[in-house]
Amino acid sequence: MLARIAIAAFIAMLLALLPGGVRADGIELAQLATRKSDDGLELSFTTRFELSRAAEDALHKGVPLYFVAEATVLRNRWYWRDARAAHAERTWRLAWQSLTRQYRISTGGLHQSFATLDEALNVLRGLSAWRIAEPRDIEDGSNHYLEFSYRLDVTQLPRPMQIGLQSGFALSVEQKRNLAPDFSLK
Repeated sequence: MLARIAIAAFIAMLLALLPGGVRADGIELAQLATRKSDDGLELSFTTRFELSRAAEDALHKGVPLYFVAEATVLRNRWYWRDARAAHAERTWRLAWQSLTRQYRISTGGLHQSFATLDEALNVLRGLSAWRIAEPRDIEDGSNHYLEFSYRLDVTQLPRPMQIGLQSGFALSVEQKRNLAPDFSLK
């Protein structure tokens, strides 16, 4: 009997390690890169995450979900607090349109509709060539570093949902990385 329980636990552990079978509670940062161009400093990132059952249910009941990416470039200073060279923030709103049976992503004044949730989430999972700093903001020869965060913003959920917030809404990732002299990530 004990051997059967051990075998069942081992099989369950192996199934949990397979991709796609288990929903994650967090966001995995798959790729993060910066590039200096004539227009300034550009950031590209890719994440991996799935919405929890609670977040997906809330979305289908008409509650929009907001995803926020923040990037801050700071310059090291030995004599005082580090100076903030640049800060950029981007917000996406994911909503279910029940009349058209489509998912809609809005950012700024732009809107895009998708037939499936997977298609919409693929757009939310990454961004490329996002300008986070102007050329005048970054100084050659200085030591800079990047603070990056990407999260499901629970502060923009309706107040009653924030009171009894479930763990399925805790999607976030933060990373702090040094920038090389050519402003690529170390």
